[in-house]
Amino acid sequence: MDKENRAKILIIGLWVVVAILLGRLFYIQILDGSYKLDSTNNSMVYETIYPPRGIIYDRNGLMLVGNKVSYNILVTPREVQPFDTLLLAKALGIEPDFIREKMDYYRTYRTRIGYQTLTFVKQLPVEQYMYFAEIEYAFPGFRGEVRSIRDYPYNAGGNLLGYINEVDANEIKAEPEAYRSGDYIGKTGLEAIKEKELRGSKGYHIFLRDSRNRRQDAYADGEFDLDAVPGKDITTTIDAPLQQYGQELMKGKKGSLIAIEPSTGEILAMVSSPGISVDELANIGQNYARLVTDPNKPMFNRTVQASYPPGSVFKLVNGLIGLQEGVLKPSYKYSCSRGYYYTRSLKLGCHTHRSPLDLTEAVMMSCNAYFCHVLKNVLEKDGDMDKSFDKWREYVLSCGFGAPLGSDFPSELGGNIPTSKYYDKLYGKNRWKFSNIVSLSVGQGEIGATPLQIANLAAIMANRGWYKIPHIVRDSSPHFTEKHYTMVDSTHFSEVVDGMWLAVNAGWGSGGTASWAGVPGLDICGKTGTAQNPHGADNSVFICFAPKDNPKIAVVGYVEGGGWGGSTSCPIASLLVEKYLTGSISRPDLERRMLDLKFIEDE
Repeated sequence: MDKENRAKILIIGLWVVVAILLGRLFYIQILDGSYKLDSTNNSMVYETIYPPRGIIYDRNGLMLVGNKVSYNILVTPREVQPFDTLLLAKALGIEPDFIREKMDYYRTYRTRIGYQTLTFVKQLPVEQYMYFAEIEYAFPGFRGEVRSIRDYPYNAGGNLLGYINEVDANEIKAEPEAYRSGDYIGKTGLEAIKEKELRGSKGYHIFLRDSRNRRQDAYADGEFDLDAVPGKDITTTIDAPLQQYGQELMKGKKGSLIAIEPSTGEILAMVSSPGISVDELANIGQNYARLVTDPNKPMFNRTVQASYPPGSVFKLVNGLIGLQEGVLKPSYKYSCSRGYYYTRSLKLGCHTHRSPLDLTEAVMMSCNAYFCHVLKNVLEKDGDMDKSFDKWREYVLSCGFGAPLGSDFPSELGGNIPTSKYYDKLYGKNRWKFSNIVSLSVGQGEIGATPLQIANLAAIMANRGWYKIPHIVRDSSPHFTEKHYTMVDSTHFSEVVDGMWLAVNAGWGSGGTASWAGVPGLDICGKTGTAQNPHGADNSVFICFAPKDNPKIAVVGYVEGGGWGGSTSCPIASLLVEKYLTGSISRPDLERRMLDLKFIEDE
């Protein structure tokens, strides 16, 4: 190729490049407004539009958490110019010293703050906010903000609902595209579980501003504004009136009260007491320090985070395992002389009742000795304690113990079911026997369970051998609709359930331990438990379901320091059942006694 042709090709190539550059420049400057926005935003004001958070409803459409308007004042310290402190104080209805202290703080931490926009004053009265808006131009760097905050029209489920608060540095770092300083985020409970659905997505308005920082008309008639997308509403499984009633019953007591719909696993009520009231949630910033230092720990959700010995309600599990393993028949009778001697001199005690008893009677009267015999036979069935114990543990795990159930509630713990290796380490390989672990027969010793797991046991008994994972948000995913079967055949449940029915309905003087729970016509089936408490009086435990056939509700009551299971948790749980099934209470004297019964000072 000669020099003349090469020169022509270079000239043509140069003109092509120039044409591309000119075309791109025309597109950037004339056709594509986004570049213009970026290059001129020093003369614009971007006003964030905060979406309303999604509303939280109960199972029947009652609003548990809504929104109300909040008027705030924001400040960008780097943009602040000299201003009249007294005039700003008057406009905001605050003390001048408050403004001076804030500005001193911003100057001290100027480098750290950078160009962040911070919340200067929260929740101004609307009249005060409108007054400021009229003279906002006089305070460069300050501007008003209208956003929604949480409102609680129904006092039910403070610990369940959780609270929102300003994001911290770690939360901003984790999702910088979603949050900036001053934004709110769900910190606990449902607000945290469903944060991504509830928060929605922010938008913005773009306004021009003049040389005096006064906001002018919308830029390009709002063409480049971005609409906010409201958060999604959430429907819970909670029955708000039942939740509220449960909170009243547990007031002045430390523990948990949980109700589940057995056929679905939906949680009807979930009370952790003492708990957080909705008034405290609405002003969490003012109440947080007091709540976290309260010795009764109202922010600690006992329903899923506390691990307790289940006590005698666990006898149901051991009885079912004995039936499945073939070492127990419903007709088998065992004697009880106020306890069970597991060595020649050591006895696990029991209350006075007639003897001997068959399985149904043993459940009705909660005989300790009977279930010691049962567990001993299970563990000594094959002459290999380690192997038999590991099999026993498999059964227990299949009943929802020993690991988190997988509920949709955050921070759910799994309790503890000991392993054979644990006892090998404690006593030595092949050096431990039934007498070392006899307390497992009655739900004591190394067994730990959350109230939610114990409530799930009540649902298993109601369903005769299966459960669906308990949950508090309506969810049709397989995780929450799949049936989980225990390793015990459903045919083994009838005699045990009969014993639970007799414990409640056999009548006074019959030996039934749960007579306080009886309500004519409701066919409540229950099992009491009294769990040893190293910190004071015994814990009171009671599980029940009703009616006996086609059950609608399963409940656990667990009261720390409440004493014998039949005296405290039993009537409380039965009142909750009656309220749910009938909408009223036929035992006003018992109700008043439980409402007045207090072990701790009112929250």
